[in-house]
Amino acid sequence: MPIQFGTSGWRGLIARDFTFDNVRLATQGIANYLNAERGMRNAELARRKPVVILGHDTRFLGREFSLTSAEVLAANGLTPLLCNRDAPTPVIAHAIRVRKAIGGINMTASHNPAEYQGLKFSTHNGAPATPEVTQQIEANISQRLAQNWSFPAAVIGTFECKTFDPQPAYFKQLRKLIDFATIRKARLKVAVELMYGTGRGYLDRLLEAAGAKVIVFHNELNPLFGGHHPEPSAEGMAEVSKLVRRGAAHLGLGLDGDADRFGIVDKSGVWLTPNQVLALALYHLKKNRGWTGAVVRTVPTSHQVDAVAELLGVKVHETPVGFKYIGALMESEPIIVGGEESGGLSVKGHVPEKDGILACLLMAELVATEKKSLGRILKELEKHTGEFHTDRLNVRIPAEKKEALLNRLAGGIDSVGPFKVEKFITTDGYKFLLPNREWVAFRASGTEPLIRCYLEAKSAAQLNRLRAVCRTLLQT
Repeated sequence: MPIQFGTSGWRGLIARDFTFDNVRLATQGIANYLNAERGMRNAELARRKPVVILGHDTRFLGREFSLTSAEVLAANGLTPLLCNRDAPTPVIAHAIRVRKAIGGINMTASHNPAEYQGLKFSTHNGAPATPEVTQQIEANISQRLAQNWSFPAAVIGTFECKTFDPQPAYFKQLRKLIDFATIRKARLKVAVELMYGTGRGYLDRLLEAAGAKVIVFHNELNPLFGGHHPEPSAEGMAEVSKLVRRGAAHLGLGLDGDADRFGIVDKSGVWLTPNQVLALALYHLKKNRGWTGAVVRTVPTSHQVDAVAELLGVKVHETPVGFKYIGALMESEPIIVGGEESGGLSVKGHVPEKDGILACLLMAELVATEKKSLGRILKELEKHTGEFHTDRLNVRIPAEKKEALLNRLAGGIDSVGPFKVEKFITTDGYKFLLPNREWVAFRASGTEPLIRCYLEAKSAAQLNRLRAVCRTLLQT
């Protein structure tokens, strides 16, 4: 399979697609891009030392893949600097910024199953590379392939590279953003799900330092993630939910394999959707902390965010799917908080990258500030905004029908079942706004014969009706 960069870098099956040869090839493409940028007149990168931050998550051969990248970078006149242990994605992003590096390469497949590995390239501001950048890297890779490029590598894992500890600088950053004094006063009991990932020694340690009583799940190294996807979904947070429901903790907090995604469990043991968490983060930072600016969300993210923004007098921006688009906007104007329905969030003054650790701490801070459960705060907000019920369907469509269906959606439709379309949005996929602040959106998978259907309704019964009409629409 060719090396292609998707929403969050290049991912593939270890030993089939994700091989040492392919990592060398991808890194060479990145090195060519960086050196071309450094050679441009008045370029920002030319004014910096040619340092590239390297990191990896807890997956199989993560460090060895990082050292392989380091060797190629060094051969291209660049200076690799490797994190001294597996490191969270937001920590690597922060290290790129604080050390004024020219970029970063992170070996992670995030929440994907253990048999996958990934390579994520971040630009000099710590943000995920934009499509314009990854297209240049892919073109460099294609050119090298056409030249039958090869690299005279050392024995795998033997290349020596300078290392550093990114944790102290990151902790210093979070102490500027999070009100740890308020968390300390609340004497919280928190259940933390670390998913055998990079978040261990980060989220748990910060909470403990703030005086919280922390009950930790799966904080040991396990490249197989205990046989599960390292994703803090309702299913992934089930053990935490059970413990919280018993009254053993005030809330549950979880991270995915590389700690860029979050999972939140309320005092009742109910898992909150990332949509709800983003709305709560906006509410807290605007109302309790007095932050100013706008909010940014992706196309399929809940309009509950918009309703809370309207309540607080905050402007809303909508971007295509992918945190790189949110990050770009956060770099260009004041944004209180940016996030997406898949579990990514960041705030003003922080990295333009998803940070699950920060999101978890914000929810702990909100509970400590208002001395109420997250569920109760949501219920109080819903008195003003109404309820929001969301879902996502993955509908398999035969490849021969997929194109015709997408063309039909692209032309716009007057109604979704009995529901009149009030507005048609094509920022990313096809989104149809319906009466009463309800909507549906369709996006095609780039890799599978799938259409992803996102739905939002104002009641559970209405959500069921929307599910039914969307399935009918996609299968006719």
